[in-house]
Amino acid sequence: IWFMHESAHFSRVARDHLNRNYGQRWIGREGSNYKKYSSVEADCTKALELNSKYTKALLRRARALEQTGDLEAALKDSFIVCIHEDVSNKTSFLKLHEIYVKLVEQQVQENLANRKFLLPSKYTIKIFIEYFPKDPVFSRLQHPTNFPQFFKKPLEALKNAEYDDIIPLCTEIIKSDEFDKLSSSKLEVLLLRATFYILLGDYVSAIRDFESILNSEDATDDVKICALIKRARVYVKLEMLEIAFEDFELAISINARYGDIYYQRGQTYLLMEKLDDAKRDFERAVECNSNFGMAYLLTCYVDFKLAEENLDLRLTRVVVKKFERAFKRFLNPPESIYCYTLYADVQLCLNFKKADACLAKAIVKYPEYAVILETRGLLQLQWHDNIDKAMEYFNKAIELDYKCETAYKELGKLEIRRENFEKAIKLLDKALIFCCTYKELLQIYILRNSAKVQLDVKNELGSIPPILRSISDFIKIQNVEKPDWLKRTSSAVQLEVKTNYFISKQLV
Repeated sequence: IWFMHESAHFSRVARDHLNRNYGQRWIGREGSNYKKYSSVEADCTKALELNSKYTKALLRRARALEQTGDLEAALKDSFIVCIHEDVSNKTSFLKLHEIYVKLVEQQVQENLANRKFLLPSKYTIKIFIEYFPKDPVFSRLQHPTNFPQFFKKPLEALKNAEYDDIIPLCTEIIKSDEFDKLSSSKLEVLLLRATFYILLGDYVSAIRDFESILNSEDATDDVKICALIKRARVYVKLEMLEIAFEDFELAISINARYGDIYYQRGQTYLLMEKLDDAKRDFERAVECNSNFGMAYLLTCYVDFKLAEENLDLRLTRVVVKKFERAFKRFLNPPESIYCYTLYADVQLCLNFKKADACLAKAIVKYPEYAVILETRGLLQLQWHDNIDKAMEYFNKAIELDYKCETAYKELGKLEIRRENFEKAIKLLDKALIFCCTYKELLQIYILRNSAKVQLDVKNELGSIPPILRSISDFIKIQNVEKPDWLKRTSSAVQLEVKTNYFISKQLV
């Protein structure tokens, strides 16, 4: 479209100026007469200086920006087009959606490829340890006077919750000249290091250590089983469910009475919302180990979800009674805290006041645990949308533990609602530091882009049209449902995991 023919968009003075300076150009056309996208962008910008609502120029500049890789700027232009058109043009909206998806995927990939690995909070690690009561390394903590001399430093660090020291201490032992000469318990050093690689989010290194254990003839059955179920956990995180379930079956074939296997598989079924299968596995875990507190609490929780699904009031009352008895049974953290948070989740559907009272009691009893404050903050929003109270609890949680990803994310969401976009972006940037799975990163980048585009539009248009929020909400829903696990990891992880997958297939 020639500038001189755009009489509907420009005054006579503007058309005369454009015809003199750009008479032989197609504005923003990427055809044979105009290949340089940076020049397209410059021409469109000139046109928009004369008429900021010229949607064709905005669209063409968005395409040029997309081609040069400036997806954030392209997204802003696409949003403004949709605002001017009142989302009436399907082509414009589809282009907006395409750029939005492309930007989020690019951001997640860059984050995964360049991120610095960080361990989660101490509470998260303590809960993780409770998931594996039969773990041969964790079991050694019950007899601290009997630590093997070569393994003493990493085990002391584990006992004292000096978690940042564990991987370096294990690596020092593994790289020593004496390592190959040690007894078969040396493989527990690899198991401990692999465990903390999982917590770190370094799945490639974890898988390598698990492979070393499983390929060793010296590995005991307990060490092999633990390696298999923890490797399965990695595959679940990568959504490679087929091979994860193969690892669970291999572990069962070694020892069908090993309760940790059923607990981990039950958690996988719970993630898949297969409640009956999850219930069966959690109950089996308790049968194998009657002292497995986490498994028992999840049998209660799954019973509640089933009662809720089937509108079974009798079962609901039974579950509530079970939780109330569990408080007397599990007196120490982290099981006791897990009991409080799960019970509060149950009461959310029954009695908000009781849920809040439960968490208030937990905070008094365990003031050092940030997770309870996070949970109570979420309750304030679900109960009566009390933003101020929720923000108070989230900020207190961060004061206790600076690694509270959920608190940063929720505060970011609340600042978006308050239109404090710059503050929201800073909070979401902090949340990005502490999450390492594709799904978590995806959710936070979607929120961050929503805040960023609203800030940019507000700066450009002077206000935020209500329709902008509707567009953002629709795109959030569309984007979260995107499935392909291969797009959820860095290229290094993809290569390593795919290679191990095909090798395991050949061995079978």
